[in-house]
Amino acid sequence: MEIKKLGSQGLTASQLGLGCMGMSEFYGVRNDEESIKTLHRAYEIGVNFWDTADMYGPFINEELVAKALKGIRKHITLATKFGILRNLSNPTKRGFSGKPDYVKSSCEGSLKRLATEVIDLYYLHRVDPSTPIEETVGAMGQLVAEGKVRGIGLSEVSATTLRKAHAIFPITAVQSEYSLFTRDPEDEIISTCKELGIAFVPYSPLGRGFLTGQIKTFDDFDATDYRRFSPRFQGDNFEKNLQLVNQIVKMAQQKGCSSSQLALAWVMAQGDFLFPIPGTKRIKYLEENVGSLNIHFTKEELAELDAIFPKDAVKGLRYPEQMMGSLNG
Repeated sequence: MEIKKLGSQGLTASQLGLGCMGMSEFYGVRNDEESIKTLHRAYEIGVNFWDTADMYGPFINEELVAKALKGIRKHITLATKFGILRNLSNPTKRGFSGKPDYVKSSCEGSLKRLATEVIDLYYLHRVDPSTPIEETVGAMGQLVAEGKVRGIGLSEVSATTLRKAHAIFPITAVQSEYSLFTRDPEDEIISTCKELGIAFVPYSPLGRGFLTGQIKTFDDFDATDYRRFSPRFQGDNFEKNLQLVNQIVKMAQQKGCSSSQLALAWVMAQGDFLFPIPGTKRIKYLEENVGSLNIHFTKEELAELDAIFPKDAVKGLRYPEQMMGSLNG
C-alpha cells in the first residue's frame, strides 16, 4: 500500500481508503463487532484513510470509529464531515447548515464522539444554500488555526464554488461520487482539483455495490437498504444497468480479477491525486478491494471500459429526486 500526499497542506493517506458509513446505516443490519474487526484489519494491511460523518447513524458511526481508533489513532488519517442536519426523533428529515457557529459546534461534537484532539480532514458535507461559502470556509479555516483540524474539504461542490472556497482558505480535498457508474465529476471538478493541487476522493467507487457483480435482483437488497429507494435500482433501470455490470463481470473474468477490483483499479487509473474510499463492513471484501492495487490496464482496455460506460450509459438518477438539489452545490 502506497502512502501518498493528500492535497497540498501536508496530509498523507493510503492510496485506497475505507468508507465507514455502511457500518452503521443505509446498507442493511449493523454488526459493530464485525465492523471494528474490519477497521483493525484495514490498519494491519495499510488502509489508513478512514472516512466517517456526523450524520451517519446519525452520530453513532463516529462513536464506532472511535472504538477502533484506540491505540492506533496516530497512524490513521481520519476524515469526518458536517453540514447535513438530522435528528434522532426523525432521522429521515434533512437540512443543511454551513453557518459559522454551526461549523464550530459540529466540530466540537465530532471531536468528542471520535475521542480525538484533532480531525485530520474536515469536510463540509453539502453546501448550505443560505450561507455564503466564504463564511463557511472562513470558519473551517479558523478550526485549522486553533489546531482542531489539520485540513479542510468540501463534498459534492461545483468547480465555481471550489474556486471561491479555495481563495478563502486552501482546500485539501473534494469528495464526490465517482465510478464507472457515475462519471459526472469528469465534466469539471476533477480537472479543477488537479489544477489547484487538491485531492479528489471518490465515494461509492463501486457504484453503491452494483459494480461488484454480486447484486442480481432487486430482492438482494435488505428491507432497510437505501438502494431500494434509489432510482438506479428501480424497475427497468435495474435491468438495464445490470446488463452493463454483466459486461464488467465478463471483462474481469478475462483479466483474472473480480469486477470490484477492476472497477476500483479504473478509478485509480484516472489520476494519482484520486483516493477512492470503497465502503465495507466485512474483512473479505476489504481484502478483495485492496487487491485492486495489483490491477493495471492497457490503453485498449481503458478504451473498452469507456465504450461500455460512457457518461450517459447508466439509467436513473443517483439519488431520489428530492435529494438531487443538494449536489454540485
